[in-house]
Amino acid sequence: MKIKAYLALEDGTVVEGKGFGSPGKAKGELVFQTGMTGYVEALTDPSYNGQILMLTYPLIGNYGVVPQDYESEGIKAEALVIRDLCRHPSNWRSEMTLDQFLKKHDIPGIEKIDTRKLTRKARIHGTMKAILEVGEENVDEKGLVRKAREQKSIEKRENLVPQVSIKGKERFEGEGNSELVMIDCGYKNSILTNLHRENINVTIVPYDTSAENILDLEPHGVLVSNGPGNPALLEKTINTIEKLLEETVLFGICLGNQLISLATGAETYKLKFGHRGINHPVKHLETGRVSITTQNHGFAVTEKTLQNTGLKPTQLNLNDKTIEAIEHENLPVKAVQYHPEANPGPHDTIPFFKQLKNRLQSK
Repeated sequence: MKIKAYLALEDGTVVEGKGFGSPGKAKGELVFQTGMTGYVEALTDPSYNGQILMLTYPLIGNYGVVPQDYESEGIKAEALVIRDLCRHPSNWRSEMTLDQFLKKHDIPGIEKIDTRKLTRKARIHGTMKAILEVGEENVDEKGLVRKAREQKSIEKRENLVPQVSIKGKERFEGEGNSELVMIDCGYKNSILTNLHRENINVTIVPYDTSAENILDLEPHGVLVSNGPGNPALLEKTINTIEKLLEETVLFGICLGNQLISLATGAETYKLKFGHRGINHPVKHLETGRVSITTQNHGFAVTEKTLQNTGLKPTQLNLNDKTIEAIEHENLPVKAVQYHPEANPGPHDTIPFFKQLKNRLQSK
């Protein structure tokens, strides 16, 4: 049975396709992700909260859905946009189809549209606000465009991190004696997996936990996690990090990199269309070595504002020269913009967690 679906963008573009997943409406910023694999990990990544995820690879769903690959307890993207849906996956580990996965979590999807054209539009004009309607036969296209325009831009949405952060403290025991507190802005399960592999004891706290309460836990260090939205809106988290800077070892991943930079007095800005994929080249400035990284972010640190903050860039994105890692000149502070916990093939960035463990043990 064919279900009609319509995707409307704020610039007036409306495309008709075939609906799948759960009928209904979804709104958010339309962003594209270039990975050939990893649709389950992407959909369940809390950093996609508030965004409609569009995948550039044309055939999606061919290996089904494996719950062990989830990055959180369920889908966090608002909707899914693809070219062609595979309804008969081949994978002995698969427990459901992609269509069933979206239905289970009440998420709409659209297929049979030109995702290449929409990706080119985003690269030329930047990401746009969008709305997806699935299951309606007679749609007011002008009304959809109007609703797409009327929604808040992602730069102004203050509720994205609170929606995905834990509500209370959680404890995960390792087999070592290193104690880490992770500030949860929307952490991925893979981060916890890599910390567990290093035998680090982890206490996860909500994004708005005070510095005093974190230090009361007597950690050897603090890790600020990834997460969705505009980092400049997280004033409580920035204030907490500012107080922690000279008190403990401090590491950050993705949004954590931006928040640490903001806490030192630097600034961030919104990228034109962001970095979302699994093969972004990053250059280490000290050695000249290049790592292949997994990325998912729409904001970046403004390099010129790092002056007088004590932070220095240590890695750059080779595609657009944006900052991919920072370190403090005097304090045990280090953060990366990419996702070292993700290893879709290359394992170039996994040493981040060994470095973190070594820093914790040196305290």
